[in-house]
Amino acid sequence: MTIRVVIADDQPAVRDALRLTLDGEPDIEVVGEAADGDEAVRQALWRRPDVVVMDLRMPFVDGIAAIRRLSAVETPPRVLALTTFDTDEYLFGALQTGASGFLLKDSDPELLLRAVRALHRGQGLVDPQVTTRLIRRFAMLSPAPPTGALELLTAREREVLECLAAGLSNAEIARTLTVEEGTVKTHVARILHKLGVRTRVHAVIYAYEHGLVP
Repeated sequence: MTIRVVIADDQPAVRDALRLTLDGEPDIEVVGEAADGDEAVRQALWRRPDVVVMDLRMPFVDGIAAIRRLSAVETPPRVLALTTFDTDEYLFGALQTGASGFLLKDSDPELLLRAVRALHRGQGLVDPQVTTRLIRRFAMLSPAPPTGALELLTAREREVLECLAAGLSNAEIARTLTVEEGTVKTHVARILHKLGVRTRVHAVIYAYEHGLVP
């Protein structure tokens, strides 16, 4: 199945670089481009992509506002947010408004491809360069999560959560724990439900906040 992608960035050179990287893959197709958040929303509603690669700092309507609008549609696309080291506030805002992945613009192209494919599979991916600062800052900005939720997890679910915190995909978790990938998906769904969070990224942040992982 081809992964349909819309690229949103106000810099033509960046859009060109992203398109060349993504369109060069046999399983990915760039179906639309946008130069600001408003146009990104229009392209997403028209083109119906699986993933939107969204710059967070754009003129007129920024990426945060665009993500918020896309999150409100009936079947929203997965959003991969792009940011730089000096725009952390945009990064945390994107997480709170519904983005599923976060990359720095200077990330390796292979990480971009991995992120797009991960989001298409319903997973999340955070650039390793910003993971620690993301977790620390999100803990400061977010309401305190319910206490005691970790006690609801089984021993196996805790192992899966630790693997998620290590950045492993479902397939990698399955190999690590010697179980079927479908079993991992079931565990992840139960973890999200028990912790009261929406995404894998939020589950990992919860695990860090509550000391399950260092």
